[in-house]
Amino acid sequence: MDSSSSSSSFSSLRAYLSALSHTPTRLALRALSVSTSYDEMSQVRARSGTSMRKTLRWFDLVSLGIGGMVGAGVFVTTGHATLYAGPAVLLSYAIAGFCALLSAFCYTEFAVDMPVAGGAFSYLRVTFGEFAAFLTGANLVADYVLSNAAVARGLTAYLGTTIGISSAKWRLTVPSLPKGFNEIDFVAVAVVLLITLVICYSTRESSVVNMILTALHILFIAFVIMMGFWRGNWKNFTEPANPHNPSGFFPHGAAGVFKGAALVYLSYIGYDAVSTMAEEVRDPVKDIPVGVSGSVVVVTVLYCLMAASMTKLLPYDVINAEAPFSAAFSGRSDGWGWVSRVIGVGASFGILTSLLVAMLGQARYMCVIGRSNVVPSWFARVHPKTSTPVNASAFLGWYLLLT
Repeated sequence: MDSSSSSSSFSSLRAYLSALSHTPTRLALRALSVSTSYDEMSQVRARSGTSMRKTLRWFDLVSLGIGGMVGAGVFVTTGHATLYAGPAVLLSYAIAGFCALLSAFCYTEFAVDMPVAGGAFSYLRVTFGEFAAFLTGANLVADYVLSNAAVARGLTAYLGTTIGISSAKWRLTVPSLPKGFNEIDFVAVAVVLLITLVICYSTRESSVVNMILTALHILFIAFVIMMGFWRGNWKNFTEPANPHNPSGFFPHGAAGVFKGAALVYLSYIGYDAVSTMAEEVRDPVKDIPVGVSGSVVVVTVLYCLMAASMTKLLPYDVINAEAPFSAAFSGRSDGWGWVSRVIGVGASFGILTSLLVAMLGQARYMCVIGRSNVVPSWFARVHPKTSTPVNASAFLGWYLLLT
């Protein structure tokens, strides 16, 4: 429907069928029509009724950025990247971090100029038009939901491995459902329900929970770094375990370093979710640049230190590609096998923070898509008491459970 209209195509079945019959005409009118930053921050935002409360500061954004990026992925990607970069994998992380920082500058520029909750969806509406924005927004929401479902189920596997209990014992099999879709993961369900309640209740409280979980996660990361530098050997930076393999800090040259950077860049995905919180930032001009860019810088330093500690701990050609950090200590006969369990606990905290930030981001994307009247405006409503997009948060949390 026309974005300036006060009625909704979803208000009734009759209105929907009428709007459906005019789809070709309306699509031609709206596909390339662009919005303005003024409209996004005034008329479009007003469709939510209540405004989102501005409670976040730069340190909240830094914490959300770190929590969104530093998940369990880094505990896996390091091993795969080492196959290409060797000991120079820490440079791969530095290169990927620099590229992520350049992208973060772009998000920062848009978020400061237009501090609304829509993130990339709103940015595309004012540059390429509504059709490009809708395609991007629909893909982002689908990506968030599917990846969050996988992450939530992954938490069960990590916890089971950490405490030595099979994850199958925490899942209920329903014989009547198709194989592969017949397991109910109680841990994943409980975590999703809890996070949904938190993000519906208050953005500020969500940030506090994220800060606590992120602080605990960073403590575990610091422990991993410390153990690597303490128990490792500097010769592993230049000497492989097998003398027949290429040696030196750059065993596969510059090409290997850049291939490794392409792999580890996945570990930086998550900072974009911070831009969806722009509408709830007290001072966007000062807080957003520090929050978005600062989180990328901090994460880059942590990743480089983790990669260096891993390289110091083991020669690059014997590092386990699937679980490099935990495998380095598991099964050891010198009394250090317990470290792998500690690493599993740390990875679990990382999963929780990345899930929390992603669920905050997906709800705000859905809220702003609702403001554009592409989906029912019910999703755009902001609750007057909590000042959060409760409808979008609850719906996506429910849909995530079904997924």
